[in-house]
Amino acid sequence: MTEKKSRKSPVSAKLVLIALAAGLIAGAVAVYVKNAVTGNGMGDLAESQCKPAAETAERLKPLAIGEVAAFIPAEKPQKLPNLAFRDSDGETALEDLSGKTVLMNLWATWCIPCREEMPALDRLEADMGGENFEVVAVNIDTGTDEKPLRFLEDIGINALAFYRDETMTTFNTLKKQGLAFGLPSTVLIDENGCLLGAMNGPAEWDSADAKALVGAALGG
Repeated sequence: MTEKKSRKSPVSAKLVLIALAAGLIAGAVAVYVKNAVTGNGMGDLAESQCKPAAETAERLKPLAIGEVAAFIPAEKPQKLPNLAFRDSDGETALEDLSGKTVLMNLWATWCIPCREEMPALDRLEADMGGENFEVVAVNIDTGTDEKPLRFLEDIGINALAFYRDETMTTFNTLKKQGLAFGLPSTVLIDENGCLLGAMNGPAEWDSADAKALVGAALGG
């Protein structure tokens, strides 16, 4: 496991500056995130499934502060498409995580902010991951698994499961939904596959602010 002596990484200040920059553009793009999956023809069943998510998203609004100030809660949560990617056992998809609240983070080895926030994501998974919650960090490097696996090994990642989508379909789908504008991109999804909110840019995901946000998504 990653050492727990210091909960702040040496690059914390840099991540804060980048997150603040992301926050400056958040107002300009918030309308896309808030209404990203409205009018998608999912039907009455999907809408009823996401009614609890609307209450949860409302509860998250005052918690989008500090280290997660750039997080934008969904105004009208609806079902996300069944995003497909793979894990160490082969093909998997968002619906296979049904029953869990998921913090899905899209990253690449060539993305410096992604690399810098990865240890914090690993610590968040180590601290809060379990039957009800998982950090799903999906690598979107093209090519083979060798480079991302080597990077994760080199920095001592041991709590996160290895997820991959070298086709970038997951990123492109979220981009079309107005949820991903670059890397890293993160979406918070409830146990029914309903969008709770999204964030573009890095964060200290093991900070008290981030844990309060995740805890509220879990009903805590």
